[in-house]
Amino acid sequence: MPLTMRIAAILPAAGLGTRMGAGTPKQFMELDGLPLVVYTLRRLAESKMLTHFYIATLPEEVAGLERRLGQQRLARPLRVLRGGATRQESVARALAEVPADSDFVLVHDAVRPLVTREHVERVIEQAQACGAAILGIPATDTIKEVKRSSLPKDVALITATIHRERIVLAQTPQVFQTALLKEAFLRAAQDGFTASDEAALVERLGHEVRVVHGSERNLKITRPGDLELARFYLQQERVQA
Repeated sequence: MPLTMRIAAILPAAGLGTRMGAGTPKQFMELDGLPLVVYTLRRLAESKMLTHFYIATLPEEVAGLERRLGQQRLARPLRVLRGGATRQESVARALAEVPADSDFVLVHDAVRPLVTREHVERVIEQAQACGAAILGIPATDTIKEVKRSSLPKDVALITATIHRERIVLAQTPQVFQTALLKEAFLRAAQDGFTASDEAALVERLGHEVRVVHGSERNLKITRPGDLELARFYLQQERVQA
């Protein structure tokens, strides 16, 4: 990577985490004595390829998180800003602050705390080659396409079986050329289009997006049992170190 390469990292951290069933937003639940968003940032920062950081969080958490992160001594610029009502809005707000001279933007879920430096840099490497790349893992279960009908709300009707060889489960980091990602967000805003990840916005432009094989350990903390699983994986990491 050229010495002048600038890569901004965005962490959307403004969700309420309703599926966790806890009173605390999941990004502020603790892993190894740190709020998840802080722990995740520290893991990301293990890669020196990332040159500056943006965290979009709940409006009432901006000042407190800024103070907390100021103690981390990343030795790289970091900004905490107000997120939006959706992930897409939070990323868009952070992206608007990314300088035009940034070569790439990396987006990573604030609640994927066990990301590794190797995976971060592998995705960046592929994004440098084609402009857009994400982490993903192969599906191991049989995949069914369904439709909702007049059946009970927890029941659906199968309409097709999809070969799992054609399916990957998307993860983050997702890395894109800055101009490409900004164009994708602009087009989505103009069209009123929303998506659950950044890759979907870039795909709409007809641009190639590569998938780098990720890891089951790069889990997203979404449900109560996920945090316990993350703690187990972290213990294993320490034993293997």
